[in-house]
Amino acid sequence: MTGQRIFADHGAHGGATADDPVSLDGTVNRALKTGRHRLTFTAVLFVLACAVIIGRLVDLTVISGGFEPRYADATPVSRHSQFDRRDIVDRNGVVLATNLPTASVYADPRKVPDAAEAAAKLSAVLPELGRAELEAKLSSERHFVWIKRNLTPRQQAAINRLGIPGVAFQREDRRVYPLGRMFAHVLGFADIDNQGIAGIEASFDESLRVVRDGGEDALRLSLDTRFQHVLREELARSIDTFSALGAAGLILDVTSGEVLAMVSLPDFDPNNPKGRGGEASFNRATLGAYEMGSTFKLLTAAMALDYGVATMTDAYDARAPLHVASFVIRDYKPKNRWLTIPEIIVYSSNIGAAKLALDVGTAGQRDFLSRLGLLNAADIELPEVAKPLVPSPWREINTMTIGFGHGLAVSPLQLASAIAGVVNGGVFRNPTLLARDADLGRRVISPGTSAQIRALMRLVVVEGTGKKAAVPGYLVGGKTGTAEKPGAGGYQRKALISSFVAAFPMDAPRYVVIAMFDEPHGIAETFNYATGGWVAAPAVGRIIARIGPMAGIPANDRDDIEATRDLLVQINERKDQGVAF
Repeated sequence: MTGQRIFADHGAHGGATADDPVSLDGTVNRALKTGRHRLTFTAVLFVLACAVIIGRLVDLTVISGGFEPRYADATPVSRHSQFDRRDIVDRNGVVLATNLPTASVYADPRKVPDAAEAAAKLSAVLPELGRAELEAKLSSERHFVWIKRNLTPRQQAAINRLGIPGVAFQREDRRVYPLGRMFAHVLGFADIDNQGIAGIEASFDESLRVVRDGGEDALRLSLDTRFQHVLREELARSIDTFSALGAAGLILDVTSGEVLAMVSLPDFDPNNPKGRGGEASFNRATLGAYEMGSTFKLLTAAMALDYGVATMTDAYDARAPLHVASFVIRDYKPKNRWLTIPEIIVYSSNIGAAKLALDVGTAGQRDFLSRLGLLNAADIELPEVAKPLVPSPWREINTMTIGFGHGLAVSPLQLASAIAGVVNGGVFRNPTLLARDADLGRRVISPGTSAQIRALMRLVVVEGTGKKAAVPGYLVGGKTGTAEKPGAGGYQRKALISSFVAAFPMDAPRYVVIAMFDEPHGIAETFNYATGGWVAAPAVGRIIARIGPMAGIPANDRDDIEATRDLLVQINERKDQGVAF
């Protein structure tokens, strides 16, 4: 055979025999090398695996601190992260809304050995849930059921001590409002899943959910907690005194349009929104639409003066009531004589204001009120905003009644913004609840007309129906308003909306303050009157007396200002001529 022949030839030369192992050298060497390579590769893989494991352990125990994830893998995933909702603060950084970590208890019914026994134990800790309700949840075939959200620490500890299998806790965040009711209608509230339901919480729901990279962590509002406290306290005081159904009030910066305070009463606690309902949930300051009465006479005078239809010395015949079709327009306390524009405002003459509006005309009146934002819903960062009730068709009688504040219903916010645009030099700015430095706005009247309106407002406090709003040391101007509420078959003579709108200081206005009361009742001290001059003017005076020092406005010893002095001289001259003032 061939193999044998080879071996024989090797032997003939004295070489290796057939039994010599040298003939296997190459095979053995190759096998040894392959084994060493495999062992080396395996060792490297083992070292790398150990390094990864050691690195992960270091990360978990040293770098990450050993914290567990906030949510267990078995829990449902929310559409939004509950932990990203931003704080809301006032203009000075006071926290108005924030999140606090809480625990919620849930169960996996499949792991609960005895649903009836577990329900009995849990109902002893959480009696508000009811034993039958709990047993039904714990007997279900579901993998996950909530037992109660947002536990107190004591409730969590008590449930934890029960040691019920299948029952566990999940950390959540609860939206809380540290100042309770104070900003209820402005802030609104967020529900149990941290979704904005009303107010600022609803308007800015998406932006409040995410903290912007490199941006502010909190939403800063224009509101001032100090002003808000004063406004709410004084409105509540007057509600109690005059047994009113409710009230609304605002403090507005006339140079920027910022709302510094906004109150609607009755209110609710946003920490317990289930308790809200009916009147308490209604924001009278923005969602209510009211006929604001004689406060509108300031706007009527402003448009007449700015259009050049009348001058301060022009007079109108107010000797007899006006008869228009089936309507009769009369004065509350008639003077039965001709009245100048200052006297129409000071005496609050319906007849004079109606004739003034008639001289301007329907088209001019509608255009003027539109430029002041009174014919459309207020442009402010709240979902609860009313559309004004505008007459349609807008006839001549509507022009006359709107001239003295009936026939057009607006919100207190709209009136405050319009007055701010009239007294600040003639520039209307949309109101805002966000802190801002300035807003260019749009011109609605000339600076000269604005100065005349400030003089008229000052006269109302010095000589007219707004005397009870006077504040020693501050130059306050304003206008009273008393309107009968419409009802079935006409207006209700005993159901009044009583208001007062003011600005101060009148030589250089900074703030507009408005207070409105729904169906106040007269008392002995007011001789049973419930009009704006008796109910709202004193409240506004107290508010100004308290916020003036807070705002750093120095007291002024002057009894009057240059803008009103000439008018007083003119009126005194009329007195000297035997004309009663």
